[in-house]
Amino acid sequence: MAVNSFMVPLGTQAPDFDLPAIGGGQVALADFKGSPVVVVFLSNHCPYVRRIEAGLGQFAADYAGRVATVGICSNDTSSYPDDDQAHLAEQSNRAGFGFPYLVDESQEVARAYRAACTPDFFLFDADHKLAYRGEFDDARPGNDVAVSGVSLRAAADAALDGKTIATQHPSLGCSIKWRS
Repeated sequence: MAVNSFMVPLGTQAPDFDLPAIGGGQVALADFKGSPVVVVFLSNHCPYVRRIEAGLGQFAADYAGRVATVGICSNDTSSYPDDDQAHLAEQSNRAGFGFPYLVDESQEVARAYRAACTPDFFLFDADHKLAYRGEFDDARPGNDVAVSGVSLRAAADAALDGKTIATQHPSLGCSIKWRS
């Protein structure tokens, strides 16, 4: 069942994280100090994520050096084994993710961000204040809208120019699979 993201108040400070990456090592929010950063909650099994994943990989490549991107999977892998680290690594290769893909096994980071679905996008400015939360674009499973990332690209461009994007639409996707 598809759910919308929460519209967390703009200006909210990015919650800290320090999580294991699927390729090894740890990645923390502090690693992106002084840089705008997109934090996106993802999963491998969700058709909403699969629909836009290559476009997300392209977005990250296009904005590399100007806007950092980090993916986080917070799903319960005991109930959704397609979201375990091995499958996330396959997804990262398939989609061309050139950014860190992290595992939030405790689900504490997803709760701190108030993430609700996959994909769920949060763009923070260079001071790590929330500048955008919402959709990547209008592409959804079953529609013919081209994957472009137009919504996130407009938000990233505005953040880089020190402006706020006026129109923000919630993301739509699969609910995060919480542990009971």
